[in-house]
Amino acid sequence: MGADLISRARAGDAEAFRALSEPHRRELQVHCYRMLGSFHDAEDALQDAMLSAWRGLGGYDGRASIRTWLYRIATNRCLSTLRSAGRRPAKAWDIPGVEPPEPTRLGEVVWLEPFPDVLLEDAMHVPLGPEARYEQTESISLAFVTALQLLPPRQIAVLILRDVLGFHASEVAEMLDTTVESVKSALKRARAGVQSRRADQEPPPAADSPAENALVTSFVQAWETADIDALVALLTDDVFMSMPPLPFEYQGREVVRQFCATLFGAGRRFDLIPTRANGQPAFGAYLQAPNGTRHGTGLYVLTLNRDHITAMTRFENDTLQPFGLPRSLPGR
Repeated sequence: MGADLISRARAGDAEAFRALSEPHRRELQVHCYRMLGSFHDAEDALQDAMLSAWRGLGGYDGRASIRTWLYRIATNRCLSTLRSAGRRPAKAWDIPGVEPPEPTRLGEVVWLEPFPDVLLEDAMHVPLGPEARYEQTESISLAFVTALQLLPPRQIAVLILRDVLGFHASEVAEMLDTTVESVKSALKRARAGVQSRRADQEPPPAADSPAENALVTSFVQAWETADIDALVALLTDDVFMSMPPLPFEYQGREVVRQFCATLFGAGRRFDLIPTRANGQPAFGAYLQAPNGTRHGTGLYVLTLNRDHITAMTRFENDTLQPFGLPRSLPGR
């Protein structure tokens, strides 16, 4: 059946090519997202990779599976993007009437975007090689994706292909047109780089568990009522807040308190619409206007440990659409 589809696709049968590639599309999209850290960049890279595969099917020699061949094309397309100078630039602060506190530091990964959980459902049960080291949920978390973005491009590719997907070193060398020794060297450096940037912390509660639901309910209540004390009580001492593409980052409960107090002190009040991103609780944030209309201002993603919030990441309102969230809500 596979050989027949390949023959038909090589003869120009678009439906046959779709039958070959479509079963792998979602996992390839997640792969591109892990490599690029941007939902929109991943979509573009995937489209380019699929077009390249369609045009280059005549060069497929059958030595590797179609899945592995597609991963090779997608990986190299992502590497081209990573090496280009066209990544999303940092954005200046633009919230009128709100003067933020001095940031703890300026973030480097300003192109980071969230990935909707609804699109992960068909990609979290892909066949992994025996050498995979990460749980699929951990390998899509914002912390992990951010750590990847701080590695050199080749190291990103090698670590994902080896430790996340479990491809053999020889397969990765073939995909990247390099040697097994080069793959092993890059993997060693990549592992050290990721480990140095990821703090050990307690695992989060299971999705939709009573513990997660209790934390989420408390957060929504505190945020929608602008109750700073209740909000701060939910945070760890070393809570981390970021807001790409704004480079501002805040580390520590007190400075996060100052930021939120400045935001709410300007009279801004929000309604939160729940969703999930990167395996984590998330919310579309809608600013209440004087006329009753509620305008989408962005998306918040929470990182949890067993009973506290360890990180809050705020994204721009152009991230709402992939989550099926409207740009505005009608008045109450």
